[in-house]
Amino acid sequence: MESYIWIPSFNNTSFTLFVDGISVSIVIITLVLAIAASLFSPRYFGEKHEKDAGFYTLLTILTAGLVGVFITTNFLFFYFNWELMLIPAYFIIGGWGYNKPYKTAFKFFVYTHTGAVFVLLGIGAIYLSTGSLDFFAVANLLPMVAPQFISWIPWILVAFTGGFAVKMAIFPVHAWLPDAHSEAPAPMSAMLSGVIISAGAYAILRISLLTVFPAVQILDPAFSVQFLHGICIFGIITAFFGSFVALVRNDIKKIIAYSSISHMGYILFGLSLFSNSIAMTGTVLHIVTHAVSKGLFFLTAGAFMTQLELRDTRVMGGMAGQMPTTATVSATAALSIAGIPPLACFISEFLIFVGAFQVVAIDSFYLWPTILMLIATIFSLAYVLRFIARVLFGEPKATTTDKDVPFSMKFAMVLLAVLVVVIGIWPTFFIQLISTAFG
Repeated sequence: MESYIWIPSFNNTSFTLFVDGISVSIVIITLVLAIAASLFSPRYFGEKHEKDAGFYTLLTILTAGLVGVFITTNFLFFYFNWELMLIPAYFIIGGWGYNKPYKTAFKFFVYTHTGAVFVLLGIGAIYLSTGSLDFFAVANLLPMVAPQFISWIPWILVAFTGGFAVKMAIFPVHAWLPDAHSEAPAPMSAMLSGVIISAGAYAILRISLLTVFPAVQILDPAFSVQFLHGICIFGIITAFFGSFVALVRNDIKKIIAYSSISHMGYILFGLSLFSNSIAMTGTVLHIVTHAVSKGLFFLTAGAFMTQLELRDTRVMGGMAGQMPTTATVSATAALSIAGIPPLACFISEFLIFVGAFQVVAIDSFYLWPTILMLIATIFSLAYVLRFIARVLFGEPKATTTDKDVPFSMKFAMVLLAVLVVVIGIWPTFFIQLISTAFG
């Protein structure tokens, strides 16, 4: 950790930089996705935007905000970066999106900024009750707060988690995501689905669970159990909701967008298993594996849309023959999302379920949630197979193409596809890195 005095007049507030296995893993995948999006973008946008530096400037600011969220332990600097992400994302969606882009961007802004209000309320309550803005100091001070502040702590936990859940697009505060993901340009969709919504999951882990929750366990043990059970239930509902809607959608990007909602349900379910280190390792690994797989999935959707100039899967077909490279990496991403071995998402889901069965032995509440989440994986496979059958195989039903996308777009997609396969076959690097944070 590195710490520098930032605002001396504000209780010597420090500018802190901190990394552990959790943050390093997510920062690595954030930078990989940002590089892939940058490589993919010039030919994706074509001549209209090939000399436009605005997109790359905004993408750089967005990446800086994301990395800032992952590498600080100061609440004020965290919130600064949390809001910094919102500004470039708004202008990228509005300036480079599809139908009614600024309307979609405004919806994204309203939802995520409303969630940020609850985060700010939580930060204010933290400072009033502890006098500190450092994650680690707050975690130590919260169990010893003055009696008049004890009743605040469960509500601080709820405020943080609710605010972060909006960014994570957990049901029922998910409504911004399908429009934002489907209307944004493909490189932005890759960042949105890959790491921006994952920032919400990271924040729940880092702030709600690792900073505030230990104090709740000490001061109100019954509420701490109810809280974990509650987020478990929301995770199950979100997983099934996203899968069911993805199963009936025809818009290629909305299928993938609702799949993102579903997988945030998996991650929230994993976070509810906070007492189990294997489940927590699997949950953080799933943030990483979902990010790279879904980022790749959105880039392949952008490639299909660029070549075919359509987005309705009902009139697609035969892409395996017409765009073989893009079809291959698209299948790789889709099958990873479905949890098929030996691709990346399989191992992270496996670890979550291993941890879940261990928790069942201690807390029988988790028996049916675990069974239900296993059933949810079947629906994930169903919408993936439907996508593959409609888009990659069969006879073309409308517009056809006689060439694949340009080399730079292929290179970006193949880069992510290789990573999906490598993590699936050899997840040891990330597992060892993440495990250090959970002892």
